[in-house]
Order: sequence, then C-alpha cells, then structure tokens
Amino acid sequence: MMRSTPELDARGGLEKLATYPFHVLIWVGADGYPVNVAVEATIDPAAGVASFAVPAGLDLPAGGEISLTGSHIRPQPGYGYDQRRHVTVWGAVATDRPGRLTLTAERAWGWDEAEVPFFEYSERSIGQSRKYFDALSRERGTPVRPKLSLGFLTLRTTRLPFLTATIVPVALGILIAASDGAFDLLTAVLTVVGASFVQLAINVSNDVFDASQGADDANVTPTQFSGGSRVIQYGLVSFRQMAGLTVAFFAAAAAIGLVLMVLRGSPALLAIGVIGFVVGLGYTAPPLKLVYRGLGEIAVAVGFGPLMLLGAYVVQTRGALSWEPFVASVPIALLIALVLYVNEIPDRRGDARAGKRTLPVRFSPQVVVTGYRVATLAAYAVLLVGVVAGLLPIPALLMLLTVPLALRVERGLRPNYDNPYGLMAVMGVNIRLHLYAGLLLVAAYVLVLIAQAVAPGVPLFIGR
Repeated sequence: MMRSTPELDARGGLEKLATYPFHVLIWVGADGYPVNVAVEATIDPAAGVASFAVPAGLDLPAGGEISLTGSHIRPQPGYGYDQRRHVTVWGAVATDRPGRLTLTAERAWGWDEAEVPFFEYSERSIGQSRKYFDALSRERGTPVRPKLSLGFLTLRTTRLPFLTATIVPVALGILIAASDGAFDLLTAVLTVVGASFVQLAINVSNDVFDASQGADDANVTPTQFSGGSRVIQYGLVSFRQMAGLTVAFFAAAAAIGLVLMVLRGSPALLAIGVIGFVVGLGYTAPPLKLVYRGLGEIAVAVGFGPLMLLGAYVVQTRGALSWEPFVASVPIALLIALVLYVNEIPDRRGDARAGKRTLPVRFSPQVVVTGYRVATLAAYAVLLVGVVAGLLPIPALLMLLTVPLALRVERGLRPNYDNPYGLMAVMGVNIRLHLYAGLLLVAAYVLVLIAQAVAPGVPLFIGR
C-alpha cells in the first residue's frame, strides 16, 4: 500500500534509517543557524532510539530537538540521477553515557524513488509547501506565494495549447459551409474567437469546480496532459481569481454569441448556443456534474464535435443545416472524447477518492482498452461510410493516414496503464491523433474548395 504522504511513524523511520551506512546529524545552534555533521549512529527501531558519539567540539541543545538523516543518490552521466531516497527522523536528544548521545524518535519523513516516483512525491508534498507559504505570509504580514512569468502563468492557467480542440472543428465547419457556397469573413473570425472563449471558460471552470469538490487535491499523479492546470493547488492563482476568470471568459463568449445572433441569427444557432452553454458549464458544475456521473466523454464528444462544427456551419449558412457537417463532426467527436478518456486513466485513483465516477474509474483496464479500440474503429467506420454514401468528399479519406497513430496508442495503453508517467507519451500521441485527423479533414475541404475553383467538373463525392 502506497503511503498517502511522505510522513512515517517513528519506528518506520528508524527502520529505514538503519539501512544507511552513514548519517547526518542536524540541529539548530545557539545563534539560530542550522548545524550539521556526519555521524555513525547505532539504530534500535524496537527501542525507538538512535545513539551516536558526541561530535567533537560541538555543543548540542540539552533536551532539545535534533534530527538524523540518511540519504542515497546515484549519478547517471548524461541525464542526471536515479535511486534517490532519503529519510529524516526527529526527536529529543539526551545523554546516554559519557561521550554518547541518544535520540528518542518522535516523527519521521522519507521518500524512496522505488516506492513513489519523484513527480508524485512532489505532489504529495504540496500540502506541506502550502503550510510553509502560509506561515511565511503570516510572519511577513504580506502574501507570499510562488510566481511564474505572466506568459507561462497564462499558458498554464488557461491551457491555451489545447485550443486545437476548438479550432479544428470550427475551421472544418466554416470550410464545409464555404464548399456549399456560404462564407462571411467577419462572422467566421468572430466564431473562432467566441468558440475559443467558450473552451477557455470551460478549462478554467473545470479547475474551479474540481478544486471546490476536492478532485484536484485528491489527485497526486497529475501529468502535463491530465490532472488540471494545478494553479490553485500550487498557489499560483487564487480560487477567487480563477472563479472571476471563469465569469469573464463565459461573459466574453456570451457577448460574441449575441453579436453573431444579431448578424447571422437563427433558431438553429440559438439552440446550439444554449445546449453548448449547458453542456460546457454542467461538465463539472453542480447540479449536472456530467463528468462525475461517467458522462464526461459524451459531453466532450457533443460539445467539441457536432456543437462546435454545426455551430460554425450555421453561422455561415444563416441556419441552414445538412447531413454533411454532422457526419464530418462524428469522427472528430469520437477522437476528442478519446483524448479525455485516455487522460482520465492516470487520474482514476484520485477521481475515485473524490467521487468522480469516470469511465476508467468504473471499468477494468481490459474494458477500457477495448473501449478505446471500439471507439477508434467507429471513428474510421463513420468516415468510410460517409465517403461511400456520398455525404463526405473523397479527399476526406486522407484522415486514414492517422490509423498508425491510433494503433500506437492502443498498443501503449495496456503496458503503461498503471504508470501515469509512462502513459504521458501515449497521451501525447493520442492528442496528436485528434489534431492530425482534424487537420487532414480541414486539408480535404481546402482541396475541395480548390477543385471547385479550378476544375469544377471533377467529381468530389461518390454518386454525385
């Protein structure tokens, strides 16, 4: 059973300390500065004590608190270190016999890279770090917290790189409308900007509601692709600031939505906007909390598939709908849902503790991996059926070039299922799968537009 924190009971700390051949004795000197010196201690875990020779020429505080530390690290030329581990035991010091001192263990703290990976160890220490900054803030009378440059903080807080999940379907919807003869530059730009604000609002609101419900605090294995932005947990941005940012982004999206309704309004656009708002806010927010009920993948598929793509399409067509944009949205919807699906795997233990019943929490690894296989097959099947049925253009088959990426993800899931950090490479490939598939569909419709302009007689659809 993995420890919930790096804290150890006193006896456990002594047992680990006994495995180190050398120890470092540490205490605070009379001048208030720490003093440390190497000693050879005799450890007796059963008795709860460690004894060592009095350091020559040094005075220890009689009855005061001292600590003994054991540590190990192995240099690895070319990339750093491995086999990192340490343990520190604190307690009161007393004279054992002339020339010998005894530490009676009271508490301990330790880490072994073989038991807990470094990044997880860092996450498990966040609570202690926050206590330190809180104490320092009280001592100085002014807030003290970690800082990032504005650029990096903005990227982390908003998760800007993930805007491809919005830009791809919106661009595709605009291009499909253009291939049908409907295009307006101003509203196309407004659609991209407005949809981007929607995603930014969802990204930030997820952090707000996950923090309020304890999901992010319970997650000690976040990665660069999962576990939220962590800016609240790291003290980089306050909860109140994140809540304010959520309101600002939703307000900006709503304002642009109203402008689009004035310029190109239709019942279809209004319906898509309302459904999108409910799904986006209800993803983590009470009372819906869709992701907590195992409906997160469906919400993401609907929101970043048909709603984004059809929304962009109906803005251009003034409300006219057709099967083509809907069918084109389905592979994109399935692949973006799979991004969330895979990213939930390393979060599943923390999610389970927080009552977040995602699909990887509910189902066994075998079922989850099989689910990935079925969903990717469905995405490519819809593409093929759409082309054969004449609903999608023949160049849309370019998306099949991403099949090797899907196979790489599937092959990487099972062996890395219980290794969050080994799974990061798989998650990266899965994100590229969605991005490249979307870009290839975008490229397909660019080819359609070019063919319509320079060779209008060339058949682009089967049966048309």
